[in-house]
Amino acid sequence: MSWRRGVGKRKDRGERGLREGGTGLLAQLRRPPGGRDAKIMLFAQLLDRTGTGVWGASCVLFFTFVAGLDGRQVGLLLGAAGVAGIAGSPLAGHLAARFPARTLLIGCHLLRLATICALLVFTRFEVLLLVVAVTSLGDRAAKMLEMLFATRAAGERRGTYQALSRSVANAGYALGAGLAAIGLAVGTREAYQVLILGNALSFVLAAALVWRTREQRHGRVEAAAEAADAPGEGRPDANPWRDRGYLRFVLLDIPLCLDDSILGVALPLWLIEHTDAPHALVPAFLIINTVLVVVLQMTVSARVRRPREAAGAARLYGLTLLGCCVLLALTPEDGAWAASIALLAAAVLVTAAELLRSVSSWELAVSLAPRDARASYLGVAGMSQSIQKSAGPMLLTGVVMAAGPAGWLALGAAVAGVAVVQRRTGLRRLEAMEAAEAVEAAAVSGAAPAASRTAAKGSDPAPVS
Repeated sequence: MSWRRGVGKRKDRGERGLREGGTGLLAQLRRPPGGRDAKIMLFAQLLDRTGTGVWGASCVLFFTFVAGLDGRQVGLLLGAAGVAGIAGSPLAGHLAARFPARTLLIGCHLLRLATICALLVFTRFEVLLLVVAVTSLGDRAAKMLEMLFATRAAGERRGTYQALSRSVANAGYALGAGLAAIGLAVGTREAYQVLILGNALSFVLAAALVWRTREQRHGRVEAAAEAADAPGEGRPDANPWRDRGYLRFVLLDIPLCLDDSILGVALPLWLIEHTDAPHALVPAFLIINTVLVVVLQMTVSARVRRPREAAGAARLYGLTLLGCCVLLALTPEDGAWAASIALLAAAVLVTAAELLRSVSSWELAVSLAPRDARASYLGVAGMSQSIQKSAGPMLLTGVVMAAGPAGWLALGAAVAGVAVVQRRTGLRRLEAMEAAEAVEAAAVSGAAPAASRTAAKGSDPAPVS
């Protein structure tokens, strides 16, 4: 019972702090969960994502017009980046279980600084292949370490921190894309080099800011669990690769990240190849997505603060993405206005799905992992997005879009079904973990009186005063 009361008190303090600080984006940015270190880390993320936005908007043109690569070689570069990114998250999780996460994150920023600067010197395809792969590996590793930082710094308000992080990241991407547009308008080799140097500068500044933070240790709950050294999946040596329940969650999470590829790949290609909508509509998809994420992420996250709510959000994600797929299947091939309205509505729905996915996937990845082995577990969970980024575009272009409207309907139904299974299995694992914690708490509370009775039985009689 004491454990239950403690949880209630922690929850009350967290909710009271949220009310006192305000629920708006600006209010939360002034007083983010995690205090000073969290504020510094969010600023570091803003700079990092701004540089990433600069490079993301200009990399294809750089490889084509400056490095002189053809379309096939550019495709191989991007594919290699996706494959290398899959290894970045579990590698970072493995290292973070043994070394300070703050030091590793600084190392990731410096690694990407070195690889991005190499683009100023090397243009051979073989070298670029290695450079892009290592850059992607460092990028995914850095994102996983930022996730671990939030888990430790923000505690039970990690959902609020995640919402702030996503809002800041999207603002950074948009700012970076705007800065890249200036260099792309100039179009000279020197202009592209300036854009690369701008990305490199973002890594330097981000590393300097992370250096100003303090290493985030496990909270009191995690420390107590480690000290208990109780058997079961909560032990520090818990291995996510042998945890079939958690691997099932990660596997099911892969198709629940398809909103990213639908927005960035499928919507533009479907517009161009299957409708009469104007091509100038394509940038509007990204604008809608960026604005809605910045404006609504905090609101959505405020409604999904608990693991069971996150499981419910996963099912709602499936229904929302199903609605998006139905709209795309029904988009008319003739008629620019009708097609434009349908595609813009699909962009709104896929953004809504992204908002739900960001909080449900995040919360479940943390809640379904043992408290004292979260670094390695979150590293494995981060693979779902990396795998989707590699396989998602090929699935959409080679299978779904090739099948036409029927392909979209099949995809939507499949994702909705996976979402239902994810919710059911997530709730089942949560119930099992809560039952195990209750048994462990009862065993610990019962062991203390027994130990005191044993000690009293074997001790000398107390002196009479």
